[in-house]
Amino acid sequence: MKHLKTVEWLNEHVQQRDVRVIDCRFSLEDASWGKNQYENGHIPGSVYFDLEKDLSGKVKEHGGRHPLPNMKNFIRKLEAAGINEQTPVIAYDQGIGAFASRLWWLLKYLGHQEMYVLDGGFSEWEHQNLPISSSIHVYEEESYNPNFQEDIIASHEDVQKVVNGIEKGVLIDSRAAERYLGDVEPIDKKAGHIPTAKNVDWSKGLQNGRFLSLNNQEHRFQQWNYNERLIVYCGSGVTAAPNVLVLDELGYQNVQLYVGSFSDWISYSENEIHTKADIE
Repeated sequence: MKHLKTVEWLNEHVQQRDVRVIDCRFSLEDASWGKNQYENGHIPGSVYFDLEKDLSGKVKEHGGRHPLPNMKNFIRKLEAAGINEQTPVIAYDQGIGAFASRLWWLLKYLGHQEMYVLDGGFSEWEHQNLPISSSIHVYEEESYNPNFQEDIIASHEDVQKVVNGIEKGVLIDSRAAERYLGDVEPIDKKAGHIPTAKNVDWSKGLQNGRFLSLNNQEHRFQQWNYNERLIVYCGSGVTAAPNVLVLDELGYQNVQLYVGSFSDWISYSENEIHTKADIE
């Protein structure tokens, strides 16, 4: 797959030093876990990007739990890591794919051309007994010139228009089925899903930390055609990213991420929420 690379590929390119590696390990239960893991040991030459400090902005009344980062700050972080718009970049997390895919999507938003996710993440790297380092590498600063792709973002207003039938589009809820149905809600203040949304659980696109083959991925999204407008969301715009990556791999042409996702939707008291009862 064009956006996924194996640990064997990365090991070869790390040795050649022709790719920049970004460690995106993170735990939603313990915000310090990922950075601690990085400092204890990481893929040689990698730099650490924190989900909440680097890949997200400050939480406000609206915008969701993981809004877009301040893009000037994000670009400065890239530049400090020796990354310009021509630099091949590969991201990894602990092996779940979501945090690395968030970095991949942000680079796509910047118009970056060569960005990848390490299939299997750090756990697969460890499993293959490949080199691990605790050294913090410092790179010569680069200059990054972004080419923002605004068309890959769906705003709250865009989603409202689809829900109200003003614009065409399909909403894809990437959360687990029980959250989509409103049976449980461990994080957000309200349970259920955005009206008209269909459920395609992001985690079903992976097995043991590895992305399923394209043939298997095609079955997950086969009800939609390749030119249809698809707006993908989750709880806060993070776990939707693997679904966006897969749709890109499959060749879907009109895919947007609702960055604020369900946590943004419910921040507007007037917005309707559907549950299992509305489907039945």
